[in-house]
Amino acid sequence: MDPRIREHAEIIVDHSTGVEQGDNVVISTPPSAEDLAVALHEVVGDRGATPIHLASNARAGRAYLQAVDDDEIETPTHAKALYEETDVLIRVRGEGNATEQSDVPPETQAAHTKARRPVQEEALSKRWCLTQFPTQSHAQLAGMSTEGYENFVYDAVNKDWDAQREHQAQMVDILDPASEVRIKSGDTTDVTMSVDGMTTINDYAEKNLPGGEVFTAPVPDSVEGEVLFDKPLYHQGREITGAHLVFEDGEVVEHSADQNENLLTEVLDTDEGARRLGELGIGMNRDIDQFTYNMLFDEKMGDTVHMAIGRAYDECVGEDREANQSAVHLDMIVDMSEDSFIEVDGDIVQRDGAFRFEDDFEE
Repeated sequence: MDPRIREHAEIIVDHSTGVEQGDNVVISTPPSAEDLAVALHEVVGDRGATPIHLASNARAGRAYLQAVDDDEIETPTHAKALYEETDVLIRVRGEGNATEQSDVPPETQAAHTKARRPVQEEALSKRWCLTQFPTQSHAQLAGMSTEGYENFVYDAVNKDWDAQREHQAQMVDILDPASEVRIKSGDTTDVTMSVDGMTTINDYAEKNLPGGEVFTAPVPDSVEGEVLFDKPLYHQGREITGAHLVFEDGEVVEHSADQNENLLTEVLDTDEGARRLGELGIGMNRDIDQFTYNMLFDEKMGDTVHMAIGRAYDECVGEDREANQSAVHLDMIVDMSEDSFIEVDGDIVQRDGAFRFEDDFEE
């Protein structure tokens, strides 16, 4: 076994989830990640915890969604019951076909997402980690060789997370006490939002692995302006490109996309909260230096910001602030490497991807 796999498993168990003796642990992996599943069971056993293994299977999921009627999709209460008895949830991505569910109708996907919301909320209430196993499918999606993609993944995952935390803490210190943020990129993105009273989180791989961002929740009705998300994304096995959103009083009032606009429309129509922003995130992981069509990595890439329509994370919402509620949480990315800046309470804190606490920042 590649020793990097064992290191990956140890980071998941010890750093990201803090597995302890007596914990009930659910480990969900696809068939391609068998080596990581084995390593995780070894490490969990070393820590005196009790694992059970769930085999995720995108083909099986597609078969169900193709067969079921939309109005017959119900909440899987047995899955919720499992998570109620779970202390730690570890989910590994690594599908054999990254676009396996691309021919499932968007309305079916939306109905499935809505039905699973109670299960998702229960899972998110636990100590959890979402991570990636490098596969040929994802290497191909990223336009990389298998070996090159493996190196990319492990460089981003197996790193000094204490040092990363300290680097990102400088941005947390700027954003956490702030009232207003403005994101400007070229002539296509100029949006402002209030983050007053919200909490900024330093993501150094405690939940998502890799980590490498700081993020907060906008005040739901405060977002004004327009955003062109100039990086594409894969959602439900389909590629959305050129997504453009216009906000008034916090709500998306106009939208378009160059590709799969109907899918974007279905997401926005999922529920009332899907037309508002639930997250503003700033990518700070310099080891993620290539766009890969995998949001788990791409949203942490240096020189980017991302915004998510839909659900806000509870830990970002201040005690006297409203949390945007939705069954969806869809991240989309803006390239901030050129002709761009982030302004916090009137001061520019990032210009063309460089932060003001970095040597290459230009006043």
